[in-house]
Amino acid sequence: MSAGESAPGNRASSKVMNRADLCKRLVARLKSDEAVIGGIGNTNFDLWAAGQRPQNFYMLGSMGLACPIALGVAMAQPHRRVIGIEGDGSILMQLGSLGTIAAQAQKNLIIVILDNGTYQITGGQPTLTSRGADIVAIARGAGLAQSAWACDEKDFEARIDIALTADGPWLIAVRTDDKPPTGQTERNPSRIRDRFMQGLGVIH
Repeated sequence: MSAGESAPGNRASSKVMNRADLCKRLVARLKSDEAVIGGIGNTNFDLWAAGQRPQNFYMLGSMGLACPIALGVAMAQPHRRVIGIEGDGSILMQLGSLGTIAAQAQKNLIIVILDNGTYQITGGQPTLTSRGADIVAIARGAGLAQSAWACDEKDFEARIDIALTADGPWLIAVRTDDKPPTGQTERNPSRIRDRFMQGLGVIH
């Protein structure tokens, strides 16, 4: 795979991977104080368990806003790579953000969609991705040409490495399992906010 390769793949042919393992793999590849915005629920919990960083922002109770917040951070700090991690249920709730991200064309922005086909944290109700909706196809239709499914863990890591160095915006989608989270984010919004702002050098 190269930076110019745009084969999107499809959800059905992608391997089902472990969400916690993918979060660990992602965090392990961060080298330059990249900002990471974690969506609500188990995605957030596994990001927390993968290793707390002052440049991580952990969403609490605001479904679907990880990608819009990531876009805002990327616009405010264009020198910094920014990664928004979101679940399938949350991105389906905010599909309009994909069109806005495409229109803004922020080069330092990476979106990672962890798709397990369920609203896992509220009881496992099926999302529309389990019934045929394809996040990558939707993203491409919204104008995000550099959108693709990661077919396995190695492919995921390779796509992350490219996205961390080449111009975006990028969207990388992965199919994940519904295993329980490996930790739980602290419930202190003020402390999370302040630590993130310090991590970005906004306050001292």
